[in-house]
Amino acid sequence: MMATVDLNADVGESFGQWRLEQDEALLPYVSSVNLACGFHAGDPHTLRRSIVLALAHRLAIGAHPGYPDLLGFGRRDMALTAEEVFDCVLYQIAAVKGVCEALGGRLHHVKPHGALYNRAARTPEIAAAIAQAVAKVDGTLVLYGLAGSCLLTEAERIGLRAVGEAFADRRYRSDGMLVPRSQSGALVTDVQEAVTQARQIVHTQSVVADDGQVVTVQATTLCLHGDGPQALMFAQAIRQALEGDGVCIAAP
Repeated sequence: MMATVDLNADVGESFGQWRLEQDEALLPYVSSVNLACGFHAGDPHTLRRSIVLALAHRLAIGAHPGYPDLLGFGRRDMALTAEEVFDCVLYQIAAVKGVCEALGGRLHHVKPHGALYNRAARTPEIAAAIAQAVAKVDGTLVLYGLAGSCLLTEAERIGLRAVGEAFADRRYRSDGMLVPRSQSGALVTDVQEAVTQARQIVHTQSVVADDGQVVTVQATTLCLHGDGPQALMFAQAIRQALEGDGVCIAAP
């Protein structure tokens, strides 16, 4: 049976005069996109343009809600209550869903961003708040979360469809969590290493942690970050390698 995996990219993160130029070039290599909602990055013009491009490429469109942290790109943890997280996520999803539908599209999924994503992976009450916000907007939306994390558990507990995500360009700890970006070596910067990690995740549902242990990673979607300098090169190489292995690239 042919393996199938989704390749998703975080895009639409330009803001005002600060531009990320690789978004459009990445789209032919992915099957789903996660669009910044304006809290950690993005703006109304970028959101509309990103949706138009995603529709033209027939990609599954997702909302990418984060902490209200433009200065820190949403990568700084914030001491928000579960209620505040619910409200922030509800607002962001509803905005992207509304614009998407106005342009003739349909929102497919939600994937939290950055520090909010990491917090939801390990904190049940925050995970539950995010899942509840998704369900409140539309219970048919898919929730993407770190494979093996409590975000997936909380989503499934209330009847949402949850999809495990893994990363080709991030290193893992032995507990299945990502090595924090603040630590040296958290990012995979070599293209061949990223390809090797992607193939291992897809074919063996595992990854080698930073301490050498082999960790189980049951993932249906692989993230390709759109903000790194090698993003396009990574996307091209990973897609080519997986398709060469006979893997079908498709949104879940």
